[in-house]
Amino acid sequence: MFGPVSIWANLANQALSILAFPAQVSLDRPSQLSNHRFFDVQAHRGGRGNTVENTLPSFAWGLIDGASTLELDNGITKDGVVVVWHDQNITPGKCMDTAPVTPDDPDFPYVGKFIANLTLAQIKTLDCGSTRQHGYPMQLVYPGARISTLQEVFDFAECADPQHQILWNIESKINAQYPDRTVGVDIFVRKQHEIFAASPYKRSITYQSFDWRTLIAMKEMDPSITISALIDDETASMPDNSTSPWLAGLRLDDFAGPSVGMQIAQAARSIVADILSPSAESFQTPVPDPAMAGYVPFTTRDMIDEAHRLKMPVKVWTVNRLNIVDQMLDWKVDGIITDYPNVVRRSVKQRGLPTAPKYPKQRVLKCLKEHLAKQQ
Repeated sequence: MFGPVSIWANLANQALSILAFPAQVSLDRPSQLSNHRFFDVQAHRGGRGNTVENTLPSFAWGLIDGASTLELDNGITKDGVVVVWHDQNITPGKCMDTAPVTPDDPDFPYVGKFIANLTLAQIKTLDCGSTRQHGYPMQLVYPGARISTLQEVFDFAECADPQHQILWNIESKINAQYPDRTVGVDIFVRKQHEIFAASPYKRSITYQSFDWRTLIAMKEMDPSITISALIDDETASMPDNSTSPWLAGLRLDDFAGPSVGMQIAQAARSIVADILSPSAESFQTPVPDPAMAGYVPFTTRDMIDEAHRLKMPVKVWTVNRLNIVDQMLDWKVDGIITDYPNVVRRSVKQRGLPTAPKYPKQRVLKCLKEHLAKQQ
């Protein structure tokens, strides 16, 4: 039990942290390529290990936990609005229907349907904050939380971050293998770029995708946008050795590297990618290894070394185990995307690497409350 003195002392410390925070950061707006002050700890989907994913609450806690970058995903609705959501459809395990937009709406219920086949008004009826996800037992839930538009996320961020210091890693969830499940490349790139270009965060955005066609299209539309090439087992090659639909017509075996890892780095550089973002872990059947609990790396040391030789930073995903964090840090990756930014940040600090300052909890939660109320 805290006595009155302790309570007032705690409040005073919080107030001081709010006043002191602006002095901790530069007024120069950073970018993913100019961010040399901090090791890049990215909050995957806002930090889904800690808070229901890709919602305003997850991004709020990502800032409070000291992530340097907020990682998130975009879909495009039937009426052309950019929304922040990972899955191509409304996942039954994450969202619940509340009520139809109109009493006789033939699309209701909306859960299970593709984002591309629903309007923003329909999507806004969904409760995507009430269900704690299997495998994330420490996840905070926020009953009633809605799927946000990208603009709503930026508006919340400007409240919490008036100096525009947040870095962003924004993925287009386009399906190169099943194009009927999402809108196409041109619409994705054009709609996202419209919001990027109008935002004070434009220079702070990395645009990432598994579908390298969108990276090429974004770079052609605006060479100033930082692009990051996502890749893993399932997109690098096809089981029948046919050309992967994800790599914009490229085949890894057309590159000269003596290893697949080096070929991946060379392929990414060939599309003028600024950053390489591979899966840390392979999805292949794991080989038993008591020290690594069945972990098989997809990211390799020679992949990282080749990317660095080609002047590309490497930012791996999604790393939730500290033994893998240790290995990636030993191999000199430039960033780690994780569901637990608070835990990875501690590990990075233990190595003596600089980490981004945490945002003042009171201010962030005040902004969160205001912006959640606007969504109701």
